[in-house]
Amino acid sequence: MADPRPAGGRGFPGPLELVGYAAIGAGFAIVLAKSEAISWFRIQEMFRFQSFHMYGLLGSAVLTAAVSVHLLKRSGARARNGEPIVLEDKERTPGMVRYWAGGTLFGVGWGLLGACPGPLYILLGGGVTVYLVALVAALAGTLLYGLLQSRLPH
Repeated sequence: MADPRPAGGRGFPGPLELVGYAAIGAGFAIVLAKSEAISWFRIQEMFRFQSFHMYGLLGSAVLTAAVSVHLLKRSGARARNGEPIVLEDKERTPGMVRYWAGGTLFGVGWGLLGACPGPLYILLGGGVTVYLVALVAALAGTLLYGLLQSRLPH
């Protein structure tokens, strides 16, 4: 089957697809807000081992993801364009240092900021404008990584 995407790039979703994506994003934002996953206080409780709330929330997300990935691998699922969905295993490196280092850096940032990247948009949408600084910093860090990626060890 021929690739429906334009040569050299990805196809862009149509207006109806964008409405669907926006609805899914809004639903996810509501779930995160109602579950208090975006609460600075809940995040601080988690990092201080004062409450099980966030551990239960994250544990249920990990369990859901594990079951979903298992079902995707066993079912032979295909994307909308008919291509098979292939989930590659993580590269096993000695000690898997880069995963530990990346996870530690992410966790330290999450603990200091009280938010991870996804909820920044929800917090900004809720009027917590101080997180605009964090969003700009996250975007600058992503840009910097993109510029330096070819020079970094992978």
